[in-house]
Parts: sequence; C-alpha cells; structure tokens
Amino acid sequence: MAEDDDFKRTIVYGESAISYIKRNSLPAYPKSYELWYTYSSGYNHGLNRAINEILRHKGSISSEDMQQLYAKYLSPTRLGDRLSDVGSKVSKEVEGLIETLAHSVDAASEYGTSLRKAASILPELNEPKKVEAFISVMLHATREAVLANNTLEAQLLESKRQFEALQSNLEAIRYESLTDELTTLGNRKHFDTALEQCLAQAQHTAEPLCLLLTDIDHFKRFNDTYGHQTGDQVLRLVALTTKQSVKSHDVPCRYGGEEFAIILPRSDLVAARNVAEKIRSSVMSKELLKRSTGENLGRVTVSIGISIYSRGDTAHSIVARADEALYTAKRNGRNLVVTEKDLRERTEVA
Repeated sequence: MAEDDDFKRTIVYGESAISYIKRNSLPAYPKSYELWYTYSSGYNHGLNRAINEILRHKGSISSEDMQQLYAKYLSPTRLGDRLSDVGSKVSKEVEGLIETLAHSVDAASEYGTSLRKAASILPELNEPKKVEAFISVMLHATREAVLANNTLEAQLLESKRQFEALQSNLEAIRYESLTDELTTLGNRKHFDTALEQCLAQAQHTAEPLCLLLTDIDHFKRFNDTYGHQTGDQVLRLVALTTKQSVKSHDVPCRYGGEEFAIILPRSDLVAARNVAEKIRSSVMSKELLKRSTGENLGRVTVSIGISIYSRGDTAHSIVARADEALYTAKRNGRNLVVTEKDLRERTEVA
C-alpha cells in the first residue's frame, strides 16, 4: 500500500535525521529534527548545498550554524521578512511622492495667486518702472512654478523606476515561494493551489482533467550508493524530461522527495497515458554519467499512476486514485504506467 511505502520512507528519513543530530552533538530540538529531516530527504537543494559546504570546511555543524541555516532556509518567516522589507520600501517611496506632490500643489497654488493679482493690477501699469517690476515678479513666480514642476517630474520618473524594481522583487519572491529550487518545477504549495483551481475549472466547463503521479524507482538505493549530488542529478533529469513532455498549460510539480505530479487540464485518459509513456520511455532511454568521475551509472526508471477527474472529485480523492495506480505500478515490477481504469478492469476480471 502507498501508506506502507510512505511509512518506510519517512521512518528512514527520521532515523537519518536523528543520526545526524547525534553525529554533530546537537540538542534534539524540533527545529534540529526538521532541519536534518529535510536534509535527509534532499527536498531543499539550497539547504543541502549549504550544509555540505560547511561539512567540507569544518567537518561538523555547530548549534550556531544550525540556527543560521534554519533561519535562512526553513524559517516560516523568511519570505514574510522579505515581503515586509519590500512593503517598507513601498511606503517610504509613497511618502516621498506625496511630499513632492504637496510641494508641487503649493507651488501651483502660489502661482495661481500671483496670476490673479497680476490680472487685477494690469490696468494700473502705466509707467515703465511699474511694468518692469511687474515682469520681474512674474518671471520669478514662473521660475518657481517651473522648478516645482521639474522636481515633480523627476520624482515621478524616479518613483516609476523604484516601483518597477520593487515589482520585480515581489515577482521574484512569488516565484521562489512557488518553485522547487532543485528542479525549477512548481513546488508542493504550487501544486496544491493549481490542483484546486483546475478542479474548479473542470467542474465548471465539464472538460476532462487528468493527474499523473510519478515516482523514481529505487531512488533511495541509488541515492545511498552514489550520494546526494548524483541523486540531485537524477531528479533534474526526470524534471527536465517532464518539462519537455508536457504542454504549456499543463502543470508539472515536484510533489515530494522523489515524486512528481503533473496536472493535465483538458486531457483525457488516452492523452494522459501518452504523456506518461513518453516520460517513462524518455527517462529510461538516458544513460547517467557521474560528473566527478565520468563513471557510467546505468539507467533509472520511473513508475507512473494516472487518475481522471470525476464530477464531485476533491483534491484528496483524485490524488488518492493516482496514488493507488502508482503503487500498483511499483508492486507489479516498476517502470510501468497504470491508470485508474486499469485498476477497475482488473477488479472486474477478478
């Protein structure tokens, strides 16, 4: 059963996390366990890279190192802090713009007052000296108004540049929050959100929708034999193959450690099976070479389960059927594609 495999896999990660805590003589706080569990699963590429770098230079991880790593890579407030920083910059820029606008409005008001006064005294200007004084006053008022207008224009251009930069920062934060760093596919958060949206659309339009769950066969054994870096290479390979096998409106994501999920809007079961078979055969066709030594590591394979949307489906129900199909593929020899229709037909035959 899928639950049994999840149990075995997560227990291995948990035991590995405890061993790292003991090896580095660290207090077994929940944060310590979370950090080393994440490291053991290989899910956070940035964290693994940082830990490996520290281990390479120092040989162990101290409590201070662990606190800094947690704050940088796992703390739930890290994106919030970055958003807060962007928000502060926006507030500061808006305050400066409002102040400049206020000065410009005051200058315009003063210029208007000067013009009204000029209009009222024009009939009295019957002497050259009075005309000269009048022109001097109006030139000064005009220069002040032009200066204020130029200041406002410069401020508006600068604010436009600043807002564009802040918008880019927000887009980068949004991308980071929804993207798996190692594979550049959508992360689990992105998958959960996208699946809910696609289910709602399928229910509204009555168009087909399929879900693929992919698992790399014997990944833990491969990872333990050749190391995390080679394991990361395998994950990137499967991710790239997945990207190259789907359409622009499909949603490929990294679902878990070595599991991937692909949402296929407007695709029926036949189309979904074709995509799955393309991914399976493409992955199997590639030979892996260890970058550091050039050693041929052979090939990896994937197992894929497919479910199709039924009216009234929830995210949980459609994932559960794809999960059941996936683990049927793994129990029946791996390197297979199994659909929920296959499961029903086998049940009917039995």
